[in-house]
Amino acid sequence: MRDYARLQTATLLRRMAFQLNRAERHTDADSVHDLRVSIRRLSRCLRTFAPLYPDRYWKKIRRELAALMESAGAVRDRDISIELLGQAGISRRAAVISRLGSERRRAARDLALQIRRWKSHDTSRKWRSRLEL
Repeated sequence: MRDYARLQTATLLRRMAFQLNRAERHTDADSVHDLRVSIRRLSRCLRTFAPLYPDRYWKKIRRELAALMESAGAVRDRDISIELLGQAGISRRAAVISRLGSERRRAARDLALQIRRWKSHDTSRKWRSRLEL
């Protein structure tokens, strides 16, 4: 079981790292959505297999993932709001959509900054080591 947990965790961590790179280059709605999915899956994996990891480092990782998820969520929330307003017939030039667009750009910059910080600290490698993957 421990080998299976390690394999799943390593796979999900690689997938999240891929999605982080993608979201850093392209902060479009699909990239941000896929990043959130990969974070959620890795977080659930860590929780599910918690007894099989050394120490309790998995909890710290989940907290860091939650912070990253929050940043990605700020972007995604604006995407969904803009899409719903468009479906309701609100003009793309309406003040509310312009404001949401500005908020989204700010949130996307914050997300990109957090991703760069994550990458500069070589977080993926550190997590692999701590989880003994």
